[in-house]
Amino acid sequence: MSYSIVGFGKIGQALARAFTRKHINVTVASRRPPEELEPQARAIGPTVIAKSLRDALEADTIILAVPFGEHREVAKALPSWKGKTVIDAMNALVPSDDVDGLVSSAFVAKSFTGAKLVKGFNHLPAANLAADPVVHAGHRVVFLSSDDEDAIAPVADLAKQLGFAPVKLGKLNEGGALVHARDRVWGPLIFQDLFKEKQ
Repeated sequence: MSYSIVGFGKIGQALARAFTRKHINVTVASRRPPEELEPQARAIGPTVIAKSLRDALEADTIILAVPFGEHREVAKALPSWKGKTVIDAMNALVPSDDVDGLVSSAFVAKSFTGAKLVKGFNHLPAANLAADPVVHAGHRVVFLSSDDEDAIAPVADLAKQLGFAPVKLGKLNEGGALVHARDRVWGPLIFQDLFKEKQ
């Protein structure tokens, strides 16, 4: 399984730290050329490889960590998303009309036709995501939701590999709504820094 993070701001870099802590290779890309990302990627660790957006999208699993308004540009970079898993780590504090009245991840899924879309890794601030998720024998919780039940299992496995405790919330517009921002209101589980004894 290959992984990439698209977006190399605070959240993208925090997630890259999680990968390097477990010695898992991850490609990183952004609007900037890879040579501009290389110094920061090297500083995070040897398993973080800066590439072009096109090359990063060759990964099996792609974590979207771009500003919400840029997701459509990323989606246009591939003619088909079939066979890809897209993890939506973005938050969208936009009016409901801007997302057709949907939760933001369901709106994002419309752009990534054919992909399996999972909402995850979005409810914690970057500093928490970057920190070691194992604290006093507890594992930091990440919430996962998707309209495709089969898509959640491999993302939950990735979360466990990274040291997190995945908690499945079900469909995007049901339990997943608890970790969505909507109309400038944060879902009740956003910023909840929780731990489980077992993964």
